[in-house]
Amino acid sequence: MSFMESTRAAGIDPVLAQSFRVSARCGCFMQAARSLNIKSTQLRKHLAQLETQLQCSLFNHQDNGLALSREGLQLQAQLIALAHEHDVPVIEQPLIRLAVAESILHDILGRDLVSLLRRNASVRLDIITLDSELSLRAVSADVVLWLAGTESPLPGPSFPVSEPQPLARLDYLPHIAKRYSRVAARPDSLDDLADFMLVQWQPDRQVESFRPWNGVVDQRLAGVVQLHSYELMLEMIRCSACIGLLPNYMSQFDRGLVGLSGLFDQPMQRQVWMAVNAESAGQAEVQMIVELIHNTFNERREWFEA
Repeated sequence: MSFMESTRAAGIDPVLAQSFRVSARCGCFMQAARSLNIKSTQLRKHLAQLETQLQCSLFNHQDNGLALSREGLQLQAQLIALAHEHDVPVIEQPLIRLAVAESILHDILGRDLVSLLRRNASVRLDIITLDSELSLRAVSADVVLWLAGTESPLPGPSFPVSEPQPLARLDYLPHIAKRYSRVAARPDSLDDLADFMLVQWQPDRQVESFRPWNGVVDQRLAGVVQLHSYELMLEMIRCSACIGLLPNYMSQFDRGLVGLSGLFDQPMQRQVWMAVNAESAGQAEVQMIVELIHNTFNERREWFEA
């Protein structure tokens, strides 16, 4: 690299240089914007500003993505050489630990977490699933979402946390796939359940408020499946004509499922609680996750009020 080329590359604004380097590496404006944690429109402005400054086009647009022009290849080589000379370190991102009840992660929060990662590819997120009181007591995290009684968040996390916040009250009903049951033939009494296979997620056996349902399952001598996978339980209800206990919002999550009301006199309810680690509550990255959770539950408010 000549002295003139080195001086030219070194004189580029670091933000513009970084925008170009990442775009050249990714070959895609959208992916580059995610990696830089900025909007794609802002990234394009940076690149347009750089091209104006250098008075040349740095990219050739192709059907399957971006390709560097001759001038772009030259600039990339110059910037790589400069980066090696200065040995610029990668900025470490703080690790955010999110512990969340498995069913809440699968049904409610998962989609918005995926959207967060699409917008910010540099985030460091440790997602821990909770499927029992034991796992809740053993976990250490920055943000915790768990299921407990409707009146009290106990048992809760074992480390110091902020005041637990109730996010949603969940009613639970036995559910069946619509395609396996005509309206007129759907069970409307406990005796009618004898003609159907029951499926139970094992962690629900420990839930006190589910005693009516657990009693029916425990009495079964045949036609019952118990398993540890929440996702597999859902699949069995969808595809195997099984009946299983699910939150009442499930018919909103999956229009092919329907709740069977009127089978039990005693309501089966749980509350979603959230708390933040007292030591990390003030961190901006933790507050970002807390805000995402609040927005998710607010947007799905009708799921819990139906």
